[in-house]
Amino acid sequence: MSERKYRQAGYQDSGQSERKPALARKPIEPYDPRIPRDPRAPNMPGFRQVFRCGRCGHLEAAAIAADAKCGNCGVELHACVHCAAFDAGARFECTEAIAARVSPKDARNGCAFFAPRLTVERETGSTRAAGGSSSAKKAFDDLFKI
Repeated sequence: MSERKYRQAGYQDSGQSERKPALARKPIEPYDPRIPRDPRAPNMPGFRQVFRCGRCGHLEAAAIAADAKCGNCGVELHACVHCAAFDAGARFECTEAIAARVSPKDARNGCAFFAPRLTVERETGSTRAAGGSSSAKKAFDDLFKI
């Protein structure tokens, strides 16, 4: 055994080499797609386009009829404030080329350029079971039945 306290190579090494032979590399295996080698992609939530009421934020159907109202607060949905072309900084508060100002902006109108303002939201919640929470409780209770 040598007199050195540590075995790493350093400036006090003599000319003698006490190295171990290098390990032989493992040959590269041919790629087989049936063998999973890469890490799986994480389960990322999806995205969806939704239409929400401008006053209360209630989720509504994207297809809006001319006489549609919010199911929660009763506001008219076929109005300028719910339109994709509505912009408070634009001329007549509309990005479309309209001849005259439509007022009031939260009342129902018959604008030909109306398109509902859809927003993209992340789907964060899981889908509910057909029976709701009672089916989960029932499944839990069934585990301990004899």
